[in-house]
Amino acid sequence: MPAWYVVQTKPRQEQVALTNLLRQHYQGFLPRIGVPKRRRGRWQEVIEPLFPGYLFASLDLRHEDAAPIRSTRGVVGLVRFGGGPRPVPAQVVERLQLAEGGDGVIRREQAFNEGDRIEIVAGPLAGLRGIFLAASGAERVHVLLDLLGRGNRATVSRREIAVATS
Repeated sequence: MPAWYVVQTKPRQEQVALTNLLRQHYQGFLPRIGVPKRRRGRWQEVIEPLFPGYLFASLDLRHEDAAPIRSTRGVVGLVRFGGGPRPVPAQVVERLQLAEGGDGVIRREQAFNEGDRIEIVAGPLAGLRGIFLAASGAERVHVLLDLLGRGNRATVSRREIAVATS
């Protein structure tokens, strides 16, 4: 019975490895995520591997020879623990596949609720902590910041905030 295994790839060659595994009739899965990055002064969504340097392959090691995987272009080999490859729980891969959108990319939209503690992680207010008040359109949010000893309402980009860590 096939199981999912982790395949280590050469640096930044995840897609090359996946393509070559598929050509050899192996079933593979490369979870990708949309990450907002600033390029030329503008925010753009960049599609990157969720686990850089790794992908998943479905193999039946009882009936399939895994040796060709090591010599596949872009692949280093199967990840091994205690002398042999260990399968990944099928639920992990299934959940990742279900999280993908129609374009095969996992979107990392972070939902905030009124009253959530947030931290500003980018922009001129970076490092300040506050409370999430409300969304103001698709790209902006209202937050309450403690500035100069009193609560001040500010509007910032949704991309500039994250859940506050303790």
